This record gives sequence, C-alpha cells and structure tokens, in this order.
Amino acid sequence: MREEAPMSTFAGTVEHYRKYRPGIPDQVAQILAAAAPERHPRRLLDVGTGTGLVVEALLSRFDDIIAIDTDAEMLAAAERAVRPAVPAGTRMVLQRRSAEEFTPPEGWRADLVAICRAFHWLDQPSVLARLDDQVAPDGAVAIFGDNSFWTAGSPWKAAMRAVIQDFLGEQRRAGAAVFNHHNRPYSEIMQESTFNQVDELRVPVHRTWSTESILGYLYSTSFAAPHLFGDRLAEFEAAATHVLARFSANDTFDEDNEFLIRIGRRSQL
Repeated sequence: MREEAPMSTFAGTVEHYRKYRPGIPDQVAQILAAAAPERHPRRLLDVGTGTGLVVEALLSRFDDIIAIDTDAEMLAAAERAVRPAVPAGTRMVLQRRSAEEFTPPEGWRADLVAICRAFHWLDQPSVLARLDDQVAPDGAVAIFGDNSFWTAGSPWKAAMRAVIQDFLGEQRRAGAAVFNHHNRPYSEIMQESTFNQVDELRVPVHRTWSTESILGYLYSTSFAAPHLFGDRLAEFEAAATHVLARFSANDTFDEDNEFLIRIGRRSQL
C-alpha cells in the first residue's frame, strides 16, 4: 500500500464532505445502472469513493460492491453512513487502496466502474490500463462529475472564488500543493484506452444553497479546506458572509449545474 503524505489533501474535510457535498441525483444513478449488464451478482467498483455517495445512490442496483479510497477517515465515514442501508443479500467491501494499486479478488470482474469527481487525482492512463483486467468483457467504465464552485458559473460563485483567492492566493490549492489540471477532455483520454467507445451524457441539476451550506461545501474541498486558512478561518468566514449578503436578501443562492457522464466500453469486434 502506498504511504500517504503526512497530511492528506482532504485532511479535516470529512465531516463537511459527508454533510454538505451534494449526492448523486437519481437520474444519474439510473444512467449508471443502465450502462451495466443485468445479471447476478451485479458488480460495482467505486474508485475514489470518499464518504460513499456513489455507493449510496447505487445500493439498490448492484449486489456485489467494492469501494476504494486512499483516505482512512473518508472510508470510516462511508462505513458509518452506508453500512446500515446495505440490503440483505448485498455484499459491500470498503478498501483503503489507490486505483493504481487495487487488485480485485480472484475471478472478480466489475460490471461497472464508477469514478466520480476523482479522475483528476489519478494516473489516468495507468488506471484505465489496469481496469482492462478488472472489468467484465461487457462491462463499462463511467467517469462523471459536476462542476465545483471554483468553476464560477454565477456571480455569487465568482465572488466567493475571489474571496478564497484573497486569502489563499490566485492559484487553486490542492491541500498543501497547487492544483494542476490538464485541459484534455476525459473522453479523449478514454478513447486512447481499451474503453474507447465513449458516450457522453449530460444531466442538468438545479440546487439551492445557504451561506452555511456554501461554507460547508467549501470546507469539504481540497482548495478551501479549513486548515488552509490557519488562524484566519474566522476572518474568512466573516468576509465570505459579507460578500454573499450582497447577492441575496434571504440567504438563498440558486445554482444551475450539470453532471457530465462519460461511459466507456470496449470495441465489439
């Protein structure tokens, strides 16, 4: 197992992650389930499971689930939140493994691999190559996610990003480091792998936020985790609250977002 850095990229975010990160909409869950062949057992591999939001959304649609993550605190939160809801007859295993190191049990092949809001953290070509041996011949790989607040799609989100930059610098943080993200479309990367038959689907999502939930969401991210602000956290909260008040008189902030889902399959020769 790879040794983690002294402080995880998501250190101190777990409580906020579970409470304030938006879950997976049912329409997205339906699309994911439809991408996998119908059989028993029906196997799901969730890569970068975090606190188990994807597993939670797909519990009724798969009965043999392996969910992996490198963060022990995230996995503990997933265990607490999801385990009580696991249906009778469904097997769920949570493992502390990276996607680059994970090896499934002998003979176990996923009908669907789900990578939600996590592909940017991975060694993408390496992981896709490893999945060739981990996915059933008629299985699929789904890479999907919605836009973070850093991608300012509305005036209030742009203002919040500016506040974060005032406190933490212009460049987007990733824990103690700077976030580096290439501009290549994920579909293009998938097309260079075994899973080169790629379909893209978009699911619009409308959400309503409050100051509390906006701050909670930000504290769940690697770019605005509470520890990054040090002893200026209270000052940041005051500045954020003041800025947000300019955009709403009743502490209500609308967001139009979308899930972009890329489903890759092998070529059928």
